[in-house]
Amino acid sequence: MNKSEKEIFNTLDVKELESKRDSLRHELCNLRLSSATEHVKDHTKFKKLRSDIARVLTKLRALNG
Repeated sequence: MNKSEKEIFNTLDVKELESKRDSLRHELCNLRLSSATEHVKDHTKFKKLRSDIARVLTKLRALNG
């Protein structure tokens, strides 16, 4: 994720962040399932998704106060 993609999280409101969190968690779940059943080409995607989820959760906690 490059810097401009990180800055996108700063412009989202709470509902959009919650939606983004849910979609990232769903994507991570799908990646885990596919890694159990077939070969995954890019294993760094796991770390990237976990980092993005943490970034969204941190922003949500900051907004909720």
